[in-house]
Amino acid sequence: MILVLVETDAEGVTLTSREALSFARTLRDSDLADHNLEAIVVGPLADPLRSLVLTHLGGQGVTVVHHADDERLSSYGAAAWAASVVEVATAGSARLVIASGTPRGNEVLAHVSTRLDILMAANVIGVDGTEPLIVSRQVMGGGVFEEMRLEGDVAALSVAGHALDAIPAAMPTEPEVRSFSPALTDADLLTRVVRTEAKEAGGTDALTSARVVVGAGRGAGSADGFGDLLELTDILGGALGVSRVVTSLGWRPHHEQVGQTGSRISPDLYVACGISGAIQHWAGCQSAKTILAINTDADAPMVTKAHYAVIGDLHEIVPAINEELKRRLA
Repeated sequence: MILVLVETDAEGVTLTSREALSFARTLRDSDLADHNLEAIVVGPLADPLRSLVLTHLGGQGVTVVHHADDERLSSYGAAAWAASVVEVATAGSARLVIASGTPRGNEVLAHVSTRLDILMAANVIGVDGTEPLIVSRQVMGGGVFEEMRLEGDVAALSVAGHALDAIPAAMPTEPEVRSFSPALTDADLLTRVVRTEAKEAGGTDALTSARVVVGAGRGAGSADGFGDLLELTDILGGALGVSRVVTSLGWRPHHEQVGQTGSRISPDLYVACGISGAIQHWAGCQSAKTILAINTDADAPMVTKAHYAVIGDLHEIVPAINEELKRRLA
């Protein structure tokens, strides 16, 4: 069995979990054909969310869904989630336990690897062999790639977010659902989320899920220099992302930061305006399908790495783009 821990949101299975499922399915198809692709979902699910989740999982080719359907799991707790995963992995003799490389995914897998006494690799982007298991993973914020060898019959892997595409299975399935109530101890339930608070509108999720991102760096000039950039964002129906220096100067809130210490994005289009492209920022945007850089410096790292570049002042170029887009959309 290849077991994938699935995270959910209001729209079903999260994008990063679907990426992890695609990674697991590709691995199964190429090197581990004798293993079933199975998923575990932790916590109660009510319709229509339950139906959405099963549709997403079937679309990824999952054959069996293990549903830890227990009211005690209504709130997230790493130990309780890990206990649920371990129960399924042990009963099914899992070869690999996989999760997305989110804070939650990495935290749960850390507990799982400790309980099962197995090795764990975080932020994996590829597998170069299974006997023994050799993986490639991102380190140093994605600026360095490391090859890691994991000995043993079982291993835990988290898949780097947005490093791989979430590709649907060629042949969707109708997965079998196996609901169970995990054997949880008081210690498993000791630490859990007791309250959640609504975040500011347009937060991190909006940025990481946007298909178009308009990026802004020091070239914006000041906290008042984002008017045209926000207009472009609105015209394109995207989200605004900024470099670390912009948040450090207090020009924009931290949840808009893209990079090693911010969000990792994977849009269809990233328009990087006035951003030099330091390695820390590149770590967060390198998965963009197409990058357009607007910068006064023709030798800036972002310009040299971009698919397309316009050399000039963003405060002259962006307003011209806005006017042309509005003319064409009129």
